[in-house]
Amino acid sequence: MEVVEAKRRRSAAGVAPRRRAVRDLRRSLTTNRALVTLVAMTTVLGLLVAWRPERFPLNTLTIPMVVSTLFLRPRQLAGYITFALAVLALATTQQETFTPRLWASVATYTFIGLFVLGISLRRVQLGVGGAEGEAMLVDLRDRLQAQGEAPPLPDGWELDATVRAAGGTPFSGDFFCYSSCTEAGRLDAVLVDVSGKGVSAGTRSLQLSGALSGLLGAVPPAQILPAVNDFLIRQSWQEGFATAVHLSLDLRTGQYDVYVAGHPPPLALTADGRARRLGAGGPLLGLIGGAAYPADGGELRPGEALVLYTDGLVEVAGLDIDEGIDRLADVAAHQLERRVARRGPDVAVEPALRGVADALIAATGTPGDDRAVLVLRRA
Repeated sequence: MEVVEAKRRRSAAGVAPRRRAVRDLRRSLTTNRALVTLVAMTTVLGLLVAWRPERFPLNTLTIPMVVSTLFLRPRQLAGYITFALAVLALATTQQETFTPRLWASVATYTFIGLFVLGISLRRVQLGVGGAEGEAMLVDLRDRLQAQGEAPPLPDGWELDATVRAAGGTPFSGDFFCYSSCTEAGRLDAVLVDVSGKGVSAGTRSLQLSGALSGLLGAVPPAQILPAVNDFLIRQSWQEGFATAVHLSLDLRTGQYDVYVAGHPPPLALTADGRARRLGAGGPLLGLIGGAAYPADGGELRPGEALVLYTDGLVEVAGLDIDEGIDRLADVAAHQLERRVARRGPDVAVEPALRGVADALIAATGTPGDDRAVLVLRRA
């Protein structure tokens, strides 16, 4: 009995490693399903190209290579491209005649392979690629847009704001951040212009907007821009500066304060269309430690409006920036007068500010720069 029991134990001990090996193999195949599929597809196509070159040209091998950029992780992609180029070399040696067309196909396939290999080596630094990388960019865009959505305002207040990125891309160095304290009768809105454009500026915008979102409502308004300035200095960005304007408004009384950091001055528009520039102004964010940002303010009366904007709306070729600001003020006053007159006494028909931000962007500035504008009006 002891001999039988010992044999049974040895048999069970031998089966366990085999089961683990099979389980690990299945798990590996499941995890690397896309890689296994592409390797099998490339192998089959390579055999077909070597067997029937007149029916299956070398360019057929580019199909799985292009598909691999969408589904493989960076390190997998580098290994697969190396394998695909090896299949190309073997398939080429099986060709019966070497014509100029064949050499052109070999050169094209090799160029594509080396190009994709270069992409994979760059993606290794990030750690994601293909569909994962695109999903990260989409998430970045959605987060910026969500953080820039204005909170609902009480009756008697209207707000319209928009951001237009240079070149029509979804990523911009201009962005808004708002407080969520409107139920307490206060609105804090910050418009930021981060140095740079496009995706590189978008990543810095997301980082800075996250810091701003945590500060708004958590510290007094006068401390917001100094805290952001200290944050940027600690980040040590290569392009480590930004401009900003912070509006802090009491929705019950209309009293407001404006803090400016190297940003074009906000505009206060009276009911009769006159404009006043606001903001004593402080230095750019991220350059000078311990910088001060003094407040400028007033009271927003019924029929009056505030306009916050970035330099993309007032920096126009052939115009001085002061002329650009005056032009923006004239266009804003005209748009508000026309829209209020069109709406008439029935406030419920249509908000006067609906579409006014888009109209200002369409009428001023240059498409070659990121542009953002906010118009706030007391009805």
